Amino acid sequence: MTFTTAALNGNAHTGVMADDDIDPAERPRRRSFTAGYKAEILAEYDSWPKGSEERGAILRREGLYSSHIAEWRKQAEAGAREGLARKSKKRRSAEEVELERLRARNARLETELVRTKTALEITGKVHALLEQLSESADTEPRSKP
Repeated sequence: MTFTTAALNGNAHTGVMADDDIDPAERPRRRSFTAGYKAEILAEYDSWPKGSEERGAILRREGLYSSHIAEWRKQAEAGAREGLARKSKKRRSAEEVELERLRARNARLETELVRTKTALEITGKVHALLEQLSESADTEPRSKP
C-alpha cells in the first residue's frame, strides 16, 4: 500500500486513512530489449575506449547498468544475433497443462499411499508387540510380598 505525502500530512491529526487517500502502486514490469537495440548499444559502448566518460554517459542516457552490457556481450559471443534475441517460452496446450497437473497429483497421491502403508505396517507391528507383552505378563506368576 502506498501513501502520498499529502495524504499522510492531511490525516496526521486524525490518524485515520480514507480509501480515497490510498494510491495503489502498479506492479513493476521487467524491461525487455530487442536484439537490434542490444547490438546497437553494444556497438556504441564498445566504440569508446575503456574508462572513457562517454561509456558512462551512454549507460546513464539509456538507463542501463554495466551488468546489462556484460550479459549482452556474453549473449552475443554465445550465438551472435540468436544470442541477443529474447528467449520466448513455448506455449503449452490445455492438454499438456492438464497432463502435468494430473501427473503431479498422481505423484503426490502415490507418496501419500506409501506413507499410509508404512504407518499401517508400523501400527500392526506395535499391536503385535503389545499383544506379546500382554500375554507374557499374564503367564508369569506374581511374586508374594
